[in-house]
Amino acid sequence: MSGASGKFFVKFRGTRGSYPTPEKSFLEIGGNTSCVEVKVGKHLIILDAGTGIISLGNELVKNHISSSNDIFKRTPINVTVLLSHIHSDHIQGLNFFKPLGILTSGIKIYGYSAYNESLSQNLHTLLYGKSFPISLNDIAADLEISNIAEGEVLIFNDNSPAPIRKRIVSTDDITPQGEEVMISCMKSFAHGRDGVMIYKISYKNKNIVYATDKESYIGSDKKLAFFARNTDLLIHDSQFTQEDYISPTAPKQGFGHSTFEMAIETAKTAQAKKLAFFHFDPSYDDEMLKNIEKYYKKQYENCFLAYEGCEVEIL
Repeated sequence: MSGASGKFFVKFRGTRGSYPTPEKSFLEIGGNTSCVEVKVGKHLIILDAGTGIISLGNELVKNHISSSNDIFKRTPINVTVLLSHIHSDHIQGLNFFKPLGILTSGIKIYGYSAYNESLSQNLHTLLYGKSFPISLNDIAADLEISNIAEGEVLIFNDNSPAPIRKRIVSTDDITPQGEEVMISCMKSFAHGRDGVMIYKISYKNKNIVYATDKESYIGSDKKLAFFARNTDLLIHDSQFTQEDYISPTAPKQGFGHSTFEMAIETAKTAQAKKLAFFHFDPSYDDEMLKNIEKYYKKQYENCFLAYEGCEVEIL
């Protein structure tokens, strides 16, 4: 995927929810958990760090090594990772993200932490602590982990790999200028105890919205629809079929996930140009998901099933 200035690409690296499914009947859609690669302008932004981030990290390191025989003259890996939340299927690939082991890598991780500890403390406890042979402090890369809140934006300019952080105080603060890439966020309370962060990445009058692990409401999620209005691509949680969601024996209502119908309703309300179904239940195999896509395309032609390796060109 090209990283040239002026380009805006999305590549799905992992689209499964809850846990990986490395089984033969899941290979076409893919069994890796949530991770979306975004190449925008000269910047690389990664949405969530499920197991899909592992193959991306391997590719980044391969390209880094091939850029020079001198380890200090190699093209550095600069990455911004946006975490929707810290449930296991959204962070379980981070330990094995190889750029973290390279001294010249610059990696910034942002996310929401509603607990009494910071995002950095939570990641250390969940991923390193007693469950991994090294500590977060042993990582070789230049790593920064920061909490982010609704009402803040991250702005990348053409000259720096690191974003500037800014509070929103006017409309101008959410409108990128020239080659600027802007990340804005919206807190959704409709998942688990502490909710999730939804992200918008904007560049040259184009944008995408990443809204995983959120349950919708009757009449659609109006807050999300406003945040995502006229988006070029809405990536929306679609974990359950309507039948599973309202099952009389094992209903999924209140689990913090949407149905395919909910995703379509939000996309229509937001007038999104494209809708990507995302974060599928681990019991839904390739055959079932392809039949689901075929069914919903008859109702809403602008939707598609996100699968591993699927690329969308925004600009």
